[in-house]
Amino acid sequence: MALKTGMVGLTNVGKTTIFNALTSSDIEPSNYTFATIDPNKAVVNVPDARVDEIFANGTCARKVYNTLDVVDIAGLIRGAAKGEGLGNKFLSDIRQVDAVLHIVRCFDDENVVHVDNSVNPIRDIETIETELIIKDLETVTKRIEKNVKLIRAKDKEAMGVAPLYDKMKNCFEDLSHPRTLQLTDSEMAALADLNLITLKPQIIVCNISEEELVSKSESEYTRAATRYAKEQNCAAVTICGKVEAEISQLEAEEKNSFLEEYGLVEPGLNALLKKAYSLLGLSTFLTEGDIEVRAWNIRQGMLAPQAAGVIHTDFEKKFIKAEVISYDDFKACDFSRAEARKKGVARLEGKSYEVKDGDVIIFRSGQ
Repeated sequence: MALKTGMVGLTNVGKTTIFNALTSSDIEPSNYTFATIDPNKAVVNVPDARVDEIFANGTCARKVYNTLDVVDIAGLIRGAAKGEGLGNKFLSDIRQVDAVLHIVRCFDDENVVHVDNSVNPIRDIETIETELIIKDLETVTKRIEKNVKLIRAKDKEAMGVAPLYDKMKNCFEDLSHPRTLQLTDSEMAALADLNLITLKPQIIVCNISEEELVSKSESEYTRAATRYAKEQNCAAVTICGKVEAEISQLEAEEKNSFLEEYGLVEPGLNALLKKAYSLLGLSTFLTEGDIEVRAWNIRQGMLAPQAAGVIHTDFEKKFIKAEVISYDDFKACDFSRAEARKKGVARLEGKSYEVKDGDVIIFRSGQ
């Protein structure tokens, strides 16, 4: 289940620095507009302590984490929706992702040029969101024009969706974000094929200074950005891109010392990845054996046969039963399936079983 997140923001807000940290890359950040033109792409492991513990306490030869595809999309500027700064190309890149990581600059640095010559997180967020709204207005307007022809031909589906398209168009023309409409699940489903950028799940990522990280005291910039995110019902994460990029280049032992120095339990990017994973409505089940311990991502609420199909389509078609142990029970049994069976915490589940996050599963299928 390949899932893609796109990093967006104004130019020079630290997107490439955070991308480097996420991917342990070494792409050179540049202090000028449009340093990134073609998007940088990478596959990133989603940290999972459960995988680490099973690997450390079992006989598995390797461990395999869940992954997310991360795309560092070139910086936007005001007027992007009308083509300013290669905006149409960049907005097309955003349209291809499943979730948006909106990087917002929350630090002062006279050596890093700001496109508007001053730091103002709320203005910056609204600049990006306005460009996305204008681009989506263009998309909806084109669809309405196409729909008119279908309505003339008495197409029932076109007639049924017309009021929703008009509602979206009115919202965008007012430069309002569609989150204010509180769209229903059925309305979201009806709009899915438009692939509207503003309907994608979004995390506001506050890129803070090293001084703020050390002091553990939020700056005025960060408070404003996180307050805005809460008011707009958006997820928010605070990280220091500069420090995270340094951490990502260290070996495990050095990394632990570095984290202790900054009073961190884990890299801030771990929280970002987990938040992105959750935002996409994903859950994790685990498989383990002599070959590997592996995390598999599935949609929350997925039933056992469909989860088996994530491993191989034949497992879904020929599904019989799933032997399931919760992670906590597996850990209590010293990561021994034999011990779990002995204690009666390994249970057989059928086709109606809804897989829970952290389930350790063996699927049984027919010939």
